[in-house]
Amino acid sequence: MTRLSLEQISLENQDGELDQVSSIHLSYRALSDVSCLSKFQNLERLDLSYNCLTSLEDLSSCVSLKWLSVVENKLLTLKGVESLSKLMVLNVGKNKLQKMDEICALADLRALILNDNSISTICKLDQMKHLNTLVLSRNPIHDIGKSLMRITTIKKLSLSYCKLQTIGSALVSCVDLREARFAHNEITILPDELAKNSKLQTLDIGNNLLENVSDIEVLSQLPNLKNLNLLGNPIAEKERLAKKVRNMIPHLCVFNAKPTESSENRKHSIKESLHRRNTADVEPGKRKRANAAMISTVKEHTTPDYSDRTAAVLEKLTEKKSKSTSVLSAHKTSDKRSKKVTKESVEFDEIDDSEVPFEDLVFSSKATERDKAREKLGDTQLSGGVVVDHIKKKKGKKNEEPGMLAIQLLSSKHEVGLGGSSTWDS
Repeated sequence: MTRLSLEQISLENQDGELDQVSSIHLSYRALSDVSCLSKFQNLERLDLSYNCLTSLEDLSSCVSLKWLSVVENKLLTLKGVESLSKLMVLNVGKNKLQKMDEICALADLRALILNDNSISTICKLDQMKHLNTLVLSRNPIHDIGKSLMRITTIKKLSLSYCKLQTIGSALVSCVDLREARFAHNEITILPDELAKNSKLQTLDIGNNLLENVSDIEVLSQLPNLKNLNLLGNPIAEKERLAKKVRNMIPHLCVFNAKPTESSENRKHSIKESLHRRNTADVEPGKRKRANAAMISTVKEHTTPDYSDRTAAVLEKLTEKKSKSTSVLSAHKTSDKRSKKVTKESVEFDEIDDSEVPFEDLVFSSKATERDKAREKLGDTQLSGGVVVDHIKKKKGKKNEEPGMLAIQLLSSKHEVGLGGSSTWDS
């Protein structure tokens, strides 16, 4: 039995007084007793991953906790977590939990990760009005039930490697769902109710029992679906049926781990147009008109989420006036612009090109303060400011949606939809 002491924490922390410590990292310590942490009532972020904890009751006094990771311990129960009413991110993956009922009291949760446990029933999550990420993969769950019937804020959901046979009407209320993963189950048909999830962009339903196009016909009613994985299903083994699926959902950008032909043609066409625009020796007035035409082309031929971003880049270019009339100067400027726009044109066609293990989510107090100041609710700005996003952000780039992300991602791997194995729900 390894017992944590205040002396150990004092030696590792440089924050001065213990009652002012807001973040502690204690992974890989073989800890089985952390009762001394009850004295840290201002603690907001705590990492106890890869230890030997069997209970969370020692943390019940850490009432200021907002981020808690206890990945890969020996937890049999979540008793004690119900006292942590300010929790926004909770990761209890890879333990020995059989139930999750204590979670119901955590009304402020934004991200809940319970993968690789022995949970068979999902408790009702009605109190979680801000929950946007739920991971329950690799649990023996046969039925989603009515656990999500009142949750409208879910954006990312993973129930891969469970024992699901049907989805039914379980997701009807999840009108903001963007990413859903049901790979490695026993699903034989996608329900008509899935049409309610009109914002769905990524759907991984590989390695199930889908046989016919009629089993997935509802997907044609999802206007924003860009990334679909059916690999491992009987329907994906027949080229004739796979072709019917592509025709049924012509707006797909990635299908069965490969970019679609229309997506590749669209990218090539836009890159060619950009190249011609940047190498043409034309007068400033004509160049401006050409820019306007290109903006129109981009908006018409790119997917909704990325066209605005690319068009914005081009519009900024049109605002810049040439300060030199010499052909040499014009070409130098054109070269610089070409590199910048080409980079954008490559990036806007990538669909959710990175994912991270949830162990790498880091709580950002600055973002929280900014969100508190705004005191608004939105797709990516929730009360308290914590939200999860798995799309890799460019350094220095501001979020276009209301609010700013209060969780930063430290590492990434390619997702299943782009040819790599998924780590999103690991």
